[in-house]
Amino acid sequence: MSNHQPKLSYEQLLQRVQEDIVTGVGRSVRHDSAAKQVSGEAQYVDDRLEFPNQLHLYARLSERAHARIKRIDTAPCYQVPGVVKVLTAADVPGQLDIGAVLPGDPLMANEVVEYVGQTILAVAADSLENARKGAMAAIIEYEDLEAILDVEEALARQHFVSPSHTHKRGDSAAALAAAPHRLQGKVHIGGQEHFYLETQISFAIPNEDGGVLIFASCQHPSEMQKLVAEVLGIPMHKVTVDMRRMGGGFGGKETQFAGPACLAALAAVLTGRPAKMRLPRMEDMLMTGKRHPFFNQYDVGFDDQGRIVGIEMDLAGNCGYSPDLSNSIVDRAMFHADNAYYLGEATIHGHRCKTHTASNTAYRGFGGPQGMIMPEIILDDIARYLGKDPLEVRKVNFYGKEERNVTHYYQKVEDNIAPEIVAELEASSDYQARRQAIAAFNQQSPILKKGLALTPVKFGISFTASFLNQAGALVHIYTDGSIQLNHGGCEMGQGLNTKVAQVVAQEFQVDIDRIQITATNTDKVPNTSPTAASSGADLNGKAAQNAARTIKQRLVEFAAKHFRVTEEDVVFKNNHVLIRDEILPFADFIQLAYFNQISLSSTGFYRTPKIYYDRDQARGRPFYYYAYGAACAEVVIDTLTGEYKVTRVDILHDVGASLNPAIDIGQVEGGFIQGMGWLTTEELVWNDKGRLLTSGPASYKIPAIADTPPDFRVKLVESRPNQEDTVYHSKAVGEPPFMLGIAVFCALKDAIASVADYRYSPQIDAPATPERVLFACQQLRQQVSASQAASSLQPA
Repeated sequence: MSNHQPKLSYEQLLQRVQEDIVTGVGRSVRHDSAAKQVSGEAQYVDDRLEFPNQLHLYARLSERAHARIKRIDTAPCYQVPGVVKVLTAADVPGQLDIGAVLPGDPLMANEVVEYVGQTILAVAADSLENARKGAMAAIIEYEDLEAILDVEEALARQHFVSPSHTHKRGDSAAALAAAPHRLQGKVHIGGQEHFYLETQISFAIPNEDGGVLIFASCQHPSEMQKLVAEVLGIPMHKVTVDMRRMGGGFGGKETQFAGPACLAALAAVLTGRPAKMRLPRMEDMLMTGKRHPFFNQYDVGFDDQGRIVGIEMDLAGNCGYSPDLSNSIVDRAMFHADNAYYLGEATIHGHRCKTHTASNTAYRGFGGPQGMIMPEIILDDIARYLGKDPLEVRKVNFYGKEERNVTHYYQKVEDNIAPEIVAELEASSDYQARRQAIAAFNQQSPILKKGLALTPVKFGISFTASFLNQAGALVHIYTDGSIQLNHGGCEMGQGLNTKVAQVVAQEFQVDIDRIQITATNTDKVPNTSPTAASSGADLNGKAAQNAARTIKQRLVEFAAKHFRVTEEDVVFKNNHVLIRDEILPFADFIQLAYFNQISLSSTGFYRTPKIYYDRDQARGRPFYYYAYGAACAEVVIDTLTGEYKVTRVDILHDVGASLNPAIDIGQVEGGFIQGMGWLTTEELVWNDKGRLLTSGPASYKIPAIADTPPDFRVKLVESRPNQEDTVYHSKAVGEPPFMLGIAVFCALKDAIASVADYRYSPQIDAPATPERVLFACQQLRQQVSASQAASSLQPA
């Protein structure tokens, strides 16, 4: 301090500095790339400057669902001007298989093709158009083999990519036999195209050491590094992957980046020229897998109140032609087959069905939605059977606080706030009054029918493969007080970088503008986990916090020694450091530490505690904690056409102590809309030859702005921090809101049920397209007519 200034007390010095920074944790800080993205300045892989000798790749895809390749003639490819190299399986110097966990995914088909859209060869040329012409010039002859395209057929024939698995609690068969009431049913749950704005793309540049630098759009740079190294037959340290941002991922870039990345790297190394592979939209949709469609069956026993006493479920995931991540995805469907409910004596079977279609893969929720929708369908059926309000039946089946609080995989449900959230939303959405008003409206309206549903969400957070629950980070402080941050997570638009920067800002008590986050890069933070399973902020935020605290502790120890005070006298506040009766700007303090040879750089690491799962015993604690939420949706349908509109949605969602409320609300809104799309408009259709017909936006319909509910109310649960030691006691928000969209599906079923005065539960597969809504209405009318006819024949 200057000698001309009066010496202030420690308390007076504290008053000079605000209590906290305005861009730290818990503040609605703007997404770090928001301005760049809306102005078009944000750089994606395809925006990078091209080299004069750069090559472009295009793949020739299989036209058969299952066939033996009799002959490939690539000579015509080289007659196309600009073609430099044709890649086939024979050109791979290392490992051909690029399977994510288990083998079964060849980079290019070798002898046999197993789905329409599988890569057989790739052509590298001086332009994408010349590469396309070259690829299409190849002559390929096939011998057709039997193709299994239907999941029910695959299940019946036990045509699996891996063995089935079972969760079992108690004696479900005995409980079903003794139950006062019993229902059975089956339903097809459709898949979903990721439809990221930026298609799969990788840009590979060879280097002088026989390695390669790859600029990629992917959710798992370390896996890309590993697979490229294996395909090229070189050590991983010769492959560097740089990932600044993605134009959307949703799980579609967790494993399915592998083909374009490995092909671009292979072309670059074999030709010595930079190579880029960007998939056109149609090719992307044909080549890559989707959300797993499921065929689910159930047998449920219940009492007069609708309480489930016993249940058996078979969840059959359509995995496509190879394992990919299907083991974990079907497992998660099984884990979430209870949603927020105690299932009584329960047996849950999970089957991994092999069909000759593209290998299905991760998608927001990772199998959880396909399992979680089942209890909602079942409870709706029970409610119609008993003549009760579905919400009433849901309430009696909630997990309890002291009893009925152990899942069918034997994890205790602690901090269960689902009943409280549902009660609060029931009141704030005015559910009961609206339920009565809708019933009255439907009595007077023969054509238009309204529906209402309030459904909860309980979603487990953590990778089910426990070794993936780890993360690293790297923090540098430079001598001017600016901070550079790198972590293993991938920014795909979800605001991960902003949240992690807020964590570091909070630790050092500096403005977030002082922090620069650099691209996710395998040469800065190695051996990273995929940015998936809603764990991005949980894992990478904790790792960055660990690195920041390591540096901060060094600085505190230095200040205590240098100024001859205790460590408790050293306080970081609002871009300053208070040291008893001294106050220094953060930058000045950092410079002082540098001159005193204090290390200003640190790595950070975090591993999630408490997680384990014994697969042989089918029990354990696969999730660190649960995130909760609830949605109340109102719809109106036209029973003559099947057309419908979502008119109002109320959401109350649990994110613990929010790291960034604005970003979290955005994730809740986006997740809900995407979940609604999965269950309403996004229908995937294949022909009888196994070719995807809905291979572009003209035929595949994601929700548009006009599909957003005109009355859309979203609120975060307040004053409920996570009881577990997550980063600042926050909760994950990436995947859980997706399942809020189930409320729309149930509301549509509620509207359809009104056609028969709620006496029958409509049987409808997902997605509930207008055609399916129309057919369900017609089916209920036929049931009513048949019942009336049967009654008229009864003797008086």
